[in-house]
Amino acid sequence: MWRVPRQLCAHLLRGSKLSDTWNRPAAFMSTLLINQAQYAWLKELGLREENEGVYNGSWGGRGEVITTYCPANNEPIARVRQASVADYEETVKKAREAWRIWAEVPAPKRGEVVRQIGDALREKIQVLGSLVSLEMGKILVEGVGEVQEYVDICDYAVGLSRMIGGPILPSERPGHALIEQWNPVGLVGIITAFNFPVAVYGWNNAIAMICGNVCLWKGAPTTSLISVAVTKIIAKVLEDNKLPGAICSLTCGGADIGTAMAKDERVNLLSFTGSTQVGKQVALMVQERFGRSLLELGGNNAIIAFEDADLSLVVPSALFAAVGTAGQRCTTARRLFLHESIHDEVVNRLKKAYAQIRVGNPWDSNVLYGPLHTKQSVSMFLGAVEEAKKEGGTVVYGGKVMDRPGNYVEPTIVTGLAHDASIAHTETFAPILYVFKFKSEEEVFAWNNEVKQGLSSSIFTKDLGRIFRWLGPKGSDCGIVNVNIPTSGAEIGGAFGGEKHTGGGRESGSDAWKQYMRRSTC
Repeated sequence: MWRVPRQLCAHLLRGSKLSDTWNRPAAFMSTLLINQAQYAWLKELGLREENEGVYNGSWGGRGEVITTYCPANNEPIARVRQASVADYEETVKKAREAWRIWAEVPAPKRGEVVRQIGDALREKIQVLGSLVSLEMGKILVEGVGEVQEYVDICDYAVGLSRMIGGPILPSERPGHALIEQWNPVGLVGIITAFNFPVAVYGWNNAIAMICGNVCLWKGAPTTSLISVAVTKIIAKVLEDNKLPGAICSLTCGGADIGTAMAKDERVNLLSFTGSTQVGKQVALMVQERFGRSLLELGGNNAIIAFEDADLSLVVPSALFAAVGTAGQRCTTARRLFLHESIHDEVVNRLKKAYAQIRVGNPWDSNVLYGPLHTKQSVSMFLGAVEEAKKEGGTVVYGGKVMDRPGNYVEPTIVTGLAHDASIAHTETFAPILYVFKFKSEEEVFAWNNEVKQGLSSSIFTKDLGRIFRWLGPKGSDCGIVNVNIPTSGAEIGGAFGGEKHTGGGRESGSDAWKQYMRRSTC
């Protein structure tokens, strides 16, 4: 989903609920990581033992209190008081009031504010990236890289703020012209997932803001501290510019807040990133009120390597795409199709490469592979491995939980399954790579497309004719169609998103800005 070095070879999860944690004894408070000396840097982000999870110009929150945990050791980091339904109502009202001011600000000046947000993020990039590693579990270079992605989209949005426009078209009437006018939709709700707790919000927020919209964010409960820390950075920029803080509002919460956003006619566009299962529910609720939604859902992405592929590219690319972020990217490679003539050699090379992966605490700069996000993720991993065995697969590498604190599992390679095996058509957010043999281009293109999701895909070949067939109408049906690079690692300049059960939404670059605006013909 974002740029990382090549060397790096369920959305609405609820946090643990505590009913009275604001009055816990001091001994209990001292067990939080934020109170330990080695994590004192968390306070540089304005975080405390207990944090308010609602922002609409002022901080508050009257909902449940949750504790967020470090996936590397399952120790508690700090707590966040979530939004109540009453908090949500108040925040929506303030956000819509703020829109009346923000929409009148000229677009280039809105771009200047977004530029300042990018600069403020730059100043905190290391410490905020460290928080991403601590709370989400991805390795440090990925955590920092995710913040950089937000910085980059801010830079992109600054230029875009001076370029948005519609065409002037010929009219049938003498002395007339047709003008296409674009205006902001109003209030953009943004629901993000745990796996990219900064970048996905940034993709939506920066573009929505320069288009003249205000934003209401609900991040994943298990990464609530990241949501609070990012919002504090943005709030300071808005305050310095004497603008309403509710332009970028926050309501930390669970399914109740997400449902309220989906059903609320005052939310003019709802961007949802998460599982296909929950995304379907969101889409139905939004469509029931004839609202607009932008969906970024599941992916079951495939890499195809033909007999002429450069194996020195295939092996590290497959490793990077399958194991990066411990298999928890929406663009993770979950299926690897190898021409029968190279199958055994590639599998053997992959096994050797997997054995060299450095595992450890994600904030250690020498580590390339960290934990899964939650204990539930570990259970899903084990369930998928067992199901693959039942369906005829052979685990040739990994397949077990690691004997160490935290949510660590072995990166896993499974061979011998049928291309249409049920488990291979199921997205499991874990580092499991299913490897298949194929004989012909026609059959493997069909196998790539036979899954319900349509996010990312990649082929490795030197055949130019095959490359253009892959890019053409009978090739990949995915939103991202790569050649000789992995399925993961999308750039901000292009529109990001997928087809079919991936949802059809587009974010970030190209003309994705149109999703955040309404069009009128004059």
